[in-house]
Amino acid sequence: MQPTYDRFAKFYDRLFAPFEKRFLARWRAETLAELPKNAEILEVGCGTGANFAFYPQSRRAVSSELSHEMLHIAVTRRHSNHLLQTDVQSLPFPANSFDAAFATLVFCSVPDPAAGFAELRRVVRPGGRIVLLEHVRPEGFLGSVFDVVSAATVALIDDHFNRRTAEIAAKSGLIVTEIRRKAAGAVNLIICENIKASEIPA
Repeated sequence: MQPTYDRFAKFYDRLFAPFEKRFLARWRAETLAELPKNAEILEVGCGTGANFAFYPQSRRAVSSELSHEMLHIAVTRRHSNHLLQTDVQSLPFPANSFDAAFATLVFCSVPDPAAGFAELRRVVRPGGRIVLLEHVRPEGFLGSVFDVVSAATVALIDDHFNRRTAEIAAKSGLIVTEIRRKAAGAVNLIICENIKASEIPA
């Protein structure tokens, strides 16, 4: 996955610019508005830093990204956040390090999303919030179209177009408290609560 996004980095902002202008920037702002203020927050998969302008006031903000080339661009946009190259499937933080975590358009390309959610559950304190903005498999005929498209995107850029991200998050032990469906259900804003392992329903 890292080599793919290293190669993609220099084109990323130009490719997404029309979508940012029409709706993505608005959805990013809505997503980050769900984070607690004056907290310790973690972004996984910060890419080139498209979310930095929407970060809430915080005690500590860490922005992580697997791709070195993406981070090379992100560093030019940084505010008071700390940048770190790492993989969401193996985060270098002690347990209970953050009050909240978030990701936008990331879990579609994580090889093992359950492992990524397990790591977020570990580093976010019990009762903390995990917020996701992800393109997902919509219901109905459009879902079948996404299945076909996904075969191509996985081969080309390791992007699983038809992931059921909210279901994976729930099976990983997160409590999904709200799903806001956008673009006919092809994009979801997913709000989750982290709970203690002893509180996970059997």
